[in-house]
Order: sequence, then structure tokens, then C-alpha cells
Amino acid sequence: MTDTALQDISALMPRARNDLAEMVAFRSVHDAAQFPPAECDRMADWVIGAFSELGFSDVAAYPTPDGSKAVCGRRQGPPGAPTVLLYFHHDVQPPLDDDAWRTPPWELTEVDGRWYGRGAADCKGNIAMHLTALRALGDDLGVTVKIVGEGSEEQGTGGLEAFVPLHADLLRADAILVCDAGNAAVGEPSLTTSLRGLANVVVTVETLAGPVHSGMFGGAAPDALVALIDILATLHDEHGNTTVRGLDASQTWSGADYPADRFRTDAGVLDGVDLVGTGRVGDLLWARPALTVLGMDCPPVVGSSAAIPPTARARLNLRVPPGTDAVEAQTALIEHLRAVAPWHVRISCEREAAGQPFTGSLSGPAVDAMSAAMKDVYGRDVVRQGQGGSIPLCTVLQQTFPDAEIMLLGVEEPKCLIHAPNESVDPSEIENMAAVEAGFLRRFAGRT
Repeated sequence: MTDTALQDISALMPRARNDLAEMVAFRSVHDAAQFPPAECDRMADWVIGAFSELGFSDVAAYPTPDGSKAVCGRRQGPPGAPTVLLYFHHDVQPPLDDDAWRTPPWELTEVDGRWYGRGAADCKGNIAMHLTALRALGDDLGVTVKIVGEGSEEQGTGGLEAFVPLHADLLRADAILVCDAGNAAVGEPSLTTSLRGLANVVVTVETLAGPVHSGMFGGAAPDALVALIDILATLHDEHGNTTVRGLDASQTWSGADYPADRFRTDAGVLDGVDLVGTGRVGDLLWARPALTVLGMDCPPVVGSSAAIPPTARARLNLRVPPGTDAVEAQTALIEHLRAVAPWHVRISCEREAAGQPFTGSLSGPAVDAMSAAMKDVYGRDVVRQGQGGSIPLCTVLQQTFPDAEIMLLGVEEPKCLIHAPNESVDPSEIENMAAVEAGFLRRFAGRT
């Protein structure tokens, strides 16, 4: 990027802030039980208008099987120019606990230099980044650019995943930028090259026909909650390592590590509390399976009585690294749960979502152009990192477009607190990543 182009992006930041403020105001949670569907429709219409103003043609909202709308469009480049697909999602997480927010969740608010609001980073900040980069380039694009904006990513209902293979020609590209990720920290240029997959299971334990008095029957009657606790206790060893039978938990991460002190700060680990697992943080987050107990159904403390629980259940989330099949891992978890169940209790396991892990492009002309663009803007070499989360769409894109180079990047660094109350974005990341994207498009077009 030239100094003039960088100055143009800096001058465009007030407009980027206005864009983001308008987007944050849309309560675009794709869940009619929580917010009116019209909010998602209004957000999709806003995206259509914003990209249409930038010269994109045929920008439209396409219905997907889960009822969400995918916004697609294209801006044609010179004959023979490569094609770049820009991905984002325009739905957001619900605000969760409104009382935990220090600022109004649906109003972009600046505090200590950061911009707060639901979706400010994930993923409306990335939409603002795309728009800013494209405005800075103006007519000097040099490539064909396509967009695809997902309308239900946060709900994980798979609308776009089903849409992509059926509309391959609409989305086909030489390079795909999945902008729903971010740097390792503010000012540290990063490409996410690895995503863990996921496999969810709900396990139910039953022992009695109904609750019975703990004084009259306790000591011989099997307690379903105790049985479930015993089962869950086998899923980790004394160090906190995940110990699902049949799953390898010894792999190591070959990329840049995640410093333990930074991780403690980013994760909000309380003083004096140990990190769990043996090995480096990067190994534990990006190269090994991880089992989390997401929730349990059992008698609550308040209102509980002196009765032995006849049933208890838990929802389990298993993250699986590249090289492990998610469905096979789900099966291994189910077999483990059944094998360790005590006292011949009745145990049933319900399969929920399963998404495959993903490894992004590690080399190629697009990767080279992106690495150079990041170094131009940030003045330092790119860090290649993993991400413990899952984006099943990436695997679908890879299967549908096997020759495309797929990269994950964006404005969502750890301090953004995505999915939590008080989500925010550092505006310097929008500015710098817009410069990166503009520089990449120029380099990939052969203009630099």
C-alpha cells in the first residue's frame, strides 16, 4: 500500500465508525424466540445497500434452508483477473445478560479508545473493514471481488453450509478470505491456519422410577446425579487433560505458541488458579481434543429437597483437532460414556452437532500476497496461529472449491470478548486490517 492509500483509509475511519454504529443498532440475532426476524432482514438490506453503493452488481439476499438470508454479489474486475471471495456474517450473538454490559449493547459506544456493542467485532467489525478497504481502492480494484454474508452463523443451523454446494458458480473464487477471525493481539498480524472441529453429545442417566427420600433409601438406592458425576470425572485426568478413550491427546502445535501469561489474562483466569493440561497452551488449544461440560440438568440448590435424584443429564462439547474425524470422535465419546457408567445405570446418549476440523492454506500466491500485505502494514512478520473454535463452513468451502486458497483473518483479537457481554473492537484493527485487505487485493492483482 502506498502512503497515499494508507492516508485514504485513515480518512475513511469516521465513515467506518458510522457504518458500524448503524450495523450494531440492528438486533440481528437469528432466533425468532429472542428477537423479531425483521431485525435480521433490515440488517441484510443494509448490507445490500452498502455494497451496491460500491459498484457491486446483482447484490441480493438469497434464502437458505434454515430460513436465514445469505447476501451475495460481485464486482467484476478486468478480463482474466483472479477472483477473491470475501466472507462475513451479519447475524450476531444475543447480548446475554444486559445487566452485565457497561454500555448499551445495541448502541456503539466508545470507552477508553475501544468501540463497544454487540457485533462490534464479531462480525460487523469485519464488514466495516471490507467496506473501508474497498472504498480506499475505489475503481483501482484489479480483481473480481465476490461477497457472501451469512445470516445464521452464530446459531450454527447450517443454512449457508447447505447453500454453498448448490450455488458453487455464484461463489467460485481463486482466494477466499474468511473474515471471522483476528490477530493474536492488537498489532500482531496473524493468519489462522487451523480450526478444531466439534462434536456435541447429551448424556442422560436414569436409576429410579422417581425421586425417593434420602433418609429412608439413601445408602442403597442409586443416585443418578452421583453416577453422572462419576462418569464425567473420567473425561479428564488429575492434570486436566482430556481422556476420552480412543482419542489421541498427545499431539503438539507446530506454529507460534500462545504465551501462558497472555492466555491467563485473555481468558480471565483468577489469581492462584492453575491452567489445566500438560504441554504448551498452543498444544492444548489447537492440537488436542478438549472436552467441556456445557450444562447439566439436575436439582438446583435453591428449592432442592432431601430426595435422591432418579435422573440427571449433561450436555458435552468435544473439540477435535485437524487429523481427527469429528463423527468418529463423537462415537468414541459415546462409547466411553457407556463403558464407564457405574452400577449398570441406564444411560442414553444423543448426538448433536458434529463439525469437521479445518486446516487452511499454508502456501500459494494468495497466501504470499496476504503475508506481504500484513508485513507492509504492521511492519512485522505474520504469525500463524490456530483457533480452538469451529467454523464448519470452512470445511464446506474447502470441499466445494478444492483449488481455492482459504485464509482466516479479521479484527477479532482476544480483548474483543466476542460472544460475551461488553464485546468491543479496537478501531486500529479495523483501520490496519482494511489496509491489509486493500494491499492484498492490489498484490494479488499484480498491481504492487
